[in-house]
Amino acid sequence: MFGKNKKGNVSDSEYGAMLGGHLNFAASEAYKLLRTNLMYALTGEETDECRVVGVTSSVRGEGKSTTTLNLAYSIAEAGQFVLVLECDMRLPTLAKRLGIDGSKGISNLLAGLCNGSEVIKRTNLHQNLYVLPAGEIPPNPSELLGSERMKVSLDVLRKDFDYILLDLPPVNAVSDPLIASKLTDGMILVVRQNYSNKRSLAEAVRQLRFVDAKILGFVMTSSDSGAKGSKKYYKKYYKQYGYGYGYGQQKEKSSS
Repeated sequence: MFGKNKKGNVSDSEYGAMLGGHLNFAASEAYKLLRTNLMYALTGEETDECRVVGVTSSVRGEGKSTTTLNLAYSIAEAGQFVLVLECDMRLPTLAKRLGIDGSKGISNLLAGLCNGSEVIKRTNLHQNLYVLPAGEIPPNPSELLGSERMKVSLDVLRKDFDYILLDLPPVNAVSDPLIASKLTDGMILVVRQNYSNKRSLAEAVRQLRFVDAKILGFVMTSSDSGAKGSKKYYKKYYKQYGYGYGYGQQKEKSSS
């Protein structure tokens, strides 16, 4: 239906310097490194199996949505078919950023009001990159993410894509990412240097560990502007969980 069954030539759109092919060289290379290590970390015996990865943060404004899109773009560049699920249904932003119709999306799909073919959109960032926007803001996002329909939908989508990235709300804001972590092969935590509070980061890690979420690693945004003390603190977590990445996009003022 999607992904592996569809190919075509789609030119890049002008999204500015923060997305896809408009990243600067250093940021682009950082995402390629993230992509390579993510693929390595998730490699198992069944190499053809679709991988589901959650991307979250401790609080809002750390750049998780930008990170999700750029990681997805980097994976798509490597020839893989990628789907981004906008699971931050309380404050959706992806449809507007990508210039696609977001009136229907994952909330409508999980409520049984539409099917996947109606709401999954191919982006103009890359021909292999698709997005399922949040759709209408539901009264019960946590319940939808933890529903049996969500599990079934992911099982169906796994057949059409190589990677599925879940753009999740912050861990310390709502329970959604903790619930969704059960559906993933691992979680990535986005940390914005000189912005993320140390206690908030520690609390996010504690909550993820409490629900036995597999923390694959950390991505540090605005990493060229931080104090040495902050770097030492974050590196403590990098060493514990295996790897961390940084890119110096200071222009981001995202509410994601």
